[in-house]
Amino acid sequence: MNKHIRQLELDAAGPPAKRSSPRDLDAMGPPTGIGFRTVKRAADILIGIAALPVILVAALVLYLINPIWNAGPLFFLQTRMGRDCRPFRAVKFRTMHPADEILRGPDDPLDAHRITPLGQFLRRSRIDELPQFFNVLAGQMSVIGPRPDFWDHAIYYLDAIPGYRQRHIVRPGISGLAQVDGGYAEGVEKTVEKTRLDLHYIRSSSLRMELYVLWRTIQVVWTGFGAR
Repeated sequence: MNKHIRQLELDAAGPPAKRSSPRDLDAMGPPTGIGFRTVKRAADILIGIAALPVILVAALVLYLINPIWNAGPLFFLQTRMGRDCRPFRAVKFRTMHPADEILRGPDDPLDAHRITPLGQFLRRSRIDELPQFFNVLAGQMSVIGPRPDFWDHAIYYLDAIPGYRQRHIVRPGISGLAQVDGGYAEGVEKTVEKTRLDLHYIRSSSLRMELYVLWRTIQVVWTGFGAR
């Protein structure tokens, strides 16, 4: 298993001249200057405030139709790994049948059988992600950044995937480069590739990169690419 993971890491890293050593990864600091980070945070807040009416309308509609096609709580809260590898509670519109505990392991496929009929639509349209703007306003997330993983899985990936810890030097995002260019990631193999794209995003942080991810996000929502 470890040998297989190591080969995946080498395949994802690219030619030797472009690989980052563990020392290089450990030395990664804030990817951009304070001016860029300030503007990015201000944009997060403005976008988050603008999204509030949309979230409230979506919540009202789902509250009315949930008993028919998605019986159970309106929201789903899950502990995920955030900036500096700290836990936070991410909030989404629920898309699965409720479960007492999560039995899915870090290298297991998605529990697709638990997704409700309405949940399928919410996931494909990404409407289920809308409540995470509350996390953005709380300073726990950004509109754009590496997607946060379920806490228990993230703890495993910290040891299994070099560079995974360093993807947490920035706030996690509602959308990210790995999602729009790589699609939904499940299991170690896909998470290795996701980590590579996340580190590229961090090293290449700029207004141009933010606009690219934003544009690709619009395309992904329109086409349903990578929805699970």
